[in-house]
Amino acid sequence: MTDSYCKPPKLAVEIHGLTKIYASSKKRPTVTALEGINLCVPRGSLFALLGPNGAGKSTLINTLGGLITKSGGSVKIWGIDIDQYPRNARSAIGIVPQELNMDAFFTPREYLDMQAGLYGVPPVDTKTDEILDRVGLSSVADSYARTLSGGMRRRLLIAKAMVHDPPVLVLDEPTAGVDIELREQLWENIRILNRGGVTVLITTHYLEEAEKLCDRIAIIHKGELIASERKETLLSRIDEKTLIITTDHPLIEVPPNLLPFSPSLTEKGAVMFNYKKGLIQVDQILEEFRKAQLPIADIKSKETNLGDIFLQLTQTSPNREKDSAE
Repeated sequence: MTDSYCKPPKLAVEIHGLTKIYASSKKRPTVTALEGINLCVPRGSLFALLGPNGAGKSTLINTLGGLITKSGGSVKIWGIDIDQYPRNARSAIGIVPQELNMDAFFTPREYLDMQAGLYGVPPVDTKTDEILDRVGLSSVADSYARTLSGGMRRRLLIAKAMVHDPPVLVLDEPTAGVDIELREQLWENIRILNRGGVTVLITTHYLEEAEKLCDRIAIIHKGELIASERKETLLSRIDEKTLIITTDHPLIEVPPNLLPFSPSLTEKGAVMFNYKKGLIQVDQILEEFRKAQLPIADIKSKETNLGDIFLQLTQTSPNREKDSAE
């Protein structure tokens, strides 16, 4: 047991066949919140878990934290089975909830010292000052929590989750309700933790954040895993690009030599192309404009983004996928 904790595993989180079924009651029928989830989070990754409301994300996270008893399957955190060694498994993970629940009359320093005590960290081994510095709260270490801004409170929750020095950190909607400036600050704190060796698993509804920051992305829908891949692999699922070319004068019809590319005209008389990047090159389209003697005033392009993939996958029937850590 000790050896498995000391030797860094290849996978920070390893889930196989995870199922959670809520029994029926007088008010509701039987509900399957998770159905056969297979999910692997590689050590050192910054991993995003995405899904619509009610998809099962919170159920999965609460299972990792020991707050929900699973109905079936196996879960390992840092190589530790949560059923065989529940206390050790919980020591290997820190969970930051979405809600800002904290006592207004505690200071950040008191919060961290108390949390360390709850995890059995000896006073001589506490890293309160170091952690406060890592999340940028050293200057307010002795201020009451009620005086902290929303962004500072979220950073304090991250600090609380780190007092026992867990190798895995889970953040549930860490930037919900936070303005753009504070969101950037929070993400910089998360990047620093990740660069320091902490495996970070986040849930977020801000898809642009996940696309910008995470190296692997999983999508859960209706209790099933419908994708779990490297970000680049996931984004390459739709090999489409949109190109809008505006000429010196608005066009009222598409020139005949452009028709093989199946373009359309926008309301402002620009020419719009939707095409497969693997089949058509932009140079081919531009060459036809030159042949038609159409001076180009502006060119705009749009690549496939995570939002496009997310909508495509969640608007179709979920197909369970096997996950690979490679």
